[in-house]
Amino acid sequence: MSDMGAFREAVTAWAAGGPGDAARELAARLPVRAAVLLEGPSDLAAVDALATSRGRDLASEGVCVLPMGGAMSIGRFAPLLGPYGLDLLLTGLCDEAERPFYARGLERAGVERQQFFVCAADLEDELIRALGVPRVEELVRQEGDLRALQTFLRQPAQQGRASQQQLRRFLGTKKGRKIHYGRALVEALDPGNVPSPLDDLLAGL
Repeated sequence: MSDMGAFREAVTAWAAGGPGDAARELAARLPVRAAVLLEGPSDLAAVDALATSRGRDLASEGVCVLPMGGAMSIGRFAPLLGPYGLDLLLTGLCDEAERPFYARGLERAGVERQQFFVCAADLEDELIRALGVPRVEELVRQEGDLRALQTFLRQPAQQGRASQQQLRRFLGTKKGRKIHYGRALVEALDPGNVPSPLDDLLAGL
């Protein structure tokens, strides 16, 4: 495990109620200057993939990309990492529906100049729109999931839904699939066609 991975685990344990000594020691030693607060691991996969495609190593830049296990968890993480805690620059990426949790969590943590980035529905929706349905379907075929997608599309609940909605729901139907495609969809993007929330997040780091 990398040092930044150890810091991520230490912060997660701290946010769960454990001691913060390990996180404080690692933050000072690395050093860590910023934390990107994400809802889950599929967002982490996407951010890491975009950084790699642009030749950036966020860990070596002192940036911890941290999936929190849900937007509401920002109320536990932000106080530890923000002005009242480790005093890191805090930013993040969230879905439109979760915007109030982020705004309120950062405000309560003492972050005066909030800067986080919002996806219209979620990051998968942004990526599908950027790539287009035919390209995403081709990627699903290349990744060996075409039969699973065809089975999914025959379900009664999917009838009448737009293709983009169907693909978005399909990505969440199996454990690990959203994480896998979080990376695969980003890697398939043209450099000039990255969804603005993801593009702006990385540009601000």
